[in-house]
Amino acid sequence: MLTGHLDVEFLLLSSATHVDFSGNMLVSFSPQQQKFLPRISENIRYLNLSQNQLTGSLVSGGELSEFENLKVLDLSYNQLSGELPGFSFVYDLQVLKLSNNRFSGFVPNGLLKGDSLVLTELDLSGNNLSGPVSMITSTTLHILNLSSNGFTNELPLLTGSCAVLDLSNNKFEGNLTRMVKWGNIEFLDLSNNHLTGPIPEVTPQFLRLNYLNLSHNSLSSVLPNVITLYPKLRVLDVSSNQLDGLLLSELLKMSTLQELHLENNLISGAINLSYTSLDASSLQILDLSHNQLNGYFPDHFGTLTRLQVLNIAGNRLSGSLPTSIVDMSSLTSLDISQNHFTSPLPNNFPHSLQNFNASYNDLSGVVPENLRKFSSSSFYPGNTRLLFPNAPPGSINMPAKRPKRKLVSTIFKVIIIVSCVVALFIFILLAIFIHHIRISRRHPREYATNKEIRRRAQPSNSGIGISERAGALVVSSEDLVTSRKGSSSDIISPDEKLAAVTGFSPSKNSHFSSSPGSADSFTAENLGRLDVWSPDRLVGELYLLDDTITLTPEELSRAPAEVMGRSSHGTSYRATLDNGVFLTVKWLKGVAKQRKEFAKEAKKFANIRHPNVVGLRGYYWGPTQHEKLILSDYISPGSLASFLYDRAGRKGPLLTWTQRLKIAVDVARGLNYLHFDRAVPHGDLKTTNILLDGHDLNARIADYCLHRLMTRAGTIEQILDAWVLGYRAPELAALKKPSPSFKSDVYAFGVILLELLTGRCSGDVISGDEGGVDLTDWVRLRVVEGRGSDCFDAALLPQTSNPMAEKGMKEVLGIALRCIRSVSERSGIKTIYEDLSSV
Repeated sequence: MLTGHLDVEFLLLSSATHVDFSGNMLVSFSPQQQKFLPRISENIRYLNLSQNQLTGSLVSGGELSEFENLKVLDLSYNQLSGELPGFSFVYDLQVLKLSNNRFSGFVPNGLLKGDSLVLTELDLSGNNLSGPVSMITSTTLHILNLSSNGFTNELPLLTGSCAVLDLSNNKFEGNLTRMVKWGNIEFLDLSNNHLTGPIPEVTPQFLRLNYLNLSHNSLSSVLPNVITLYPKLRVLDVSSNQLDGLLLSELLKMSTLQELHLENNLISGAINLSYTSLDASSLQILDLSHNQLNGYFPDHFGTLTRLQVLNIAGNRLSGSLPTSIVDMSSLTSLDISQNHFTSPLPNNFPHSLQNFNASYNDLSGVVPENLRKFSSSSFYPGNTRLLFPNAPPGSINMPAKRPKRKLVSTIFKVIIIVSCVVALFIFILLAIFIHHIRISRRHPREYATNKEIRRRAQPSNSGIGISERAGALVVSSEDLVTSRKGSSSDIISPDEKLAAVTGFSPSKNSHFSSSPGSADSFTAENLGRLDVWSPDRLVGELYLLDDTITLTPEELSRAPAEVMGRSSHGTSYRATLDNGVFLTVKWLKGVAKQRKEFAKEAKKFANIRHPNVVGLRGYYWGPTQHEKLILSDYISPGSLASFLYDRAGRKGPLLTWTQRLKIAVDVARGLNYLHFDRAVPHGDLKTTNILLDGHDLNARIADYCLHRLMTRAGTIEQILDAWVLGYRAPELAALKKPSPSFKSDVYAFGVILLELLTGRCSGDVISGDEGGVDLTDWVRLRVVEGRGSDCFDAALLPQTSNPMAEKGMKEVLGIALRCIRSVSERSGIKTIYEDLSSV
């Protein structure tokens, strides 16, 4: 726990040969100096200053004479920055570790070519280095770690004697053809890059290779047989690629292989081990999950006596589990979930088992006694005919006490909602009454002004309504303001105020849709325009976040507008610009942050370009708190809500199962982009914020940035609105100052999945034998009772005659239920997106 400055005098005068100050909190001797270390004693051969808080650069215009006598230099896990020096005259340096700093720029060629160096180990991982790495020719370099940087281009040529090579978490692209000449490699990690193509099928070159990781790329084709000929291979990880074909069963009998990771690929067919002897196998970890394997659980797995972890979840395996599973005496973790296993579970599972998951299958009978130590989530959802005796209280298959408790909670919700509706109705009547009194007491001057307005706004003889020019309402902003000056208590309505300052006005007779993204065609009756001719009408400022469009405040002010939807935080309009382009304009009602913070947050969303996310185009900042507009792409034909529910005003025919599944995958993809690429939760995910684009109904997420632009009070109001509509995650209810999170987005997405499956609205109270319950509880109860299929939308029933469609609905139901679990058990959107994509 040493603190303070690094003692330069000690380093300069010390006669010690080994100096180790690692794992403290030391800082550089002088923050004003760019170079963090001026000189060190020529006696020091081993210098370790890692895991401190050192800042500065390694270069300052001269050579690194201070390091010329060092053999080992470790400066990793500090805050050093700048470009890397070439270390050209450091002839004795053998080990150089500079990982997890802030170095940038290219890697000096001298470090990798080794013309004048005797480096045996080089670690530059976890920095901001970039550019290509074209060649590694050092004959002394044995360990090279360049992981977690930004290196690009193809894989480097390797002609030296490097045995440990880690290039993971970069941006390397191209194929693996250069890899076949890396004959001396013992440890190779190329994971998390952009590599494509097949794994080369060539004569085995890797006679010393014991670790190979090619995961999280875009590799394709089948696994080549040549991998089984690597004589020392101990760990093979090719997960999360696009590998297909049959399972290479020869891998399972390799005498050296201890870990095999093939999950998240497209491997298909049965696991055929009929002609394979596994007696010599050394496998300890086998992960085949989330592929397309079918057939039965292989009886030969029982001969894998050293296997500790087996994961075959997310496949299409069926049949019963063999009794030979008892022979897997070392097994500690078994996951067979999301398959089609039937029949009772065997009674002879190995006692070494510590983790077990058999949910989402079709098992029956009674849970064996030696498996009852696991929670009910290991068996449910799914397995509706499987009985769990003496399950812990509150388990999912013991709903006896839940309905009553839930009924009370639901009745309380209904009472609150009804009370709010009644109060709102009374408030509206009172407002109408007060407005009527104010009109009757208006000043004579206002009467004259209004009379003049009416006279100038007479409809044309054609009877079409408001015309291009003659029918436009023309009034000055001064008239709008002075007409209200009769009493200090008079208030200009927000719509009028918006029109007075910006010139942007919705029609009083415009079509109203409950869903943003409404695409009703314009008619003369539902168009309105308010041209304000006073010189100061555009006192606010318009900021465009997209260079591809040009728009002036004047064009926006005269744009005809149609109301598309209203919410607790604003109203959405469709605006038609002079060039015929549509924009969605959202008006925030007094909940926006201060200008500087608002602008800072808005700019973060300026460059969003994703097929499943609506682009933000700009914003208008007016002089008062009610004059904030957000401009975004207009999406037609409408929102998911306007297509999904079977009620008046629905657009087009009911969605098919194929369309609903595609929408679910689209939304998950867009949400995954927001969570991982933009690191921002949506905060208000619901069917009215999912817009369907074009004839293909490509789903796009809207209103994802509002909680970043609104005040704390506005965000809380948004979350309360989500509670009323049924999308709020339960954990937010317990917080005094709730704020959106990634997990609360997943919960809301789970509710949307249930809406897609059931055709019901999340805010509906569903009556039944248990009384009135909300959508999530209704589905849970049906699943517990073994009647999960009863939840499906009646419009989808004709499609259940297709076994694949019915299977897909059940899989999506299982995914939805995982989304609405408690926050600690809830999956992340990445896992949900991957699972949905495999349905």
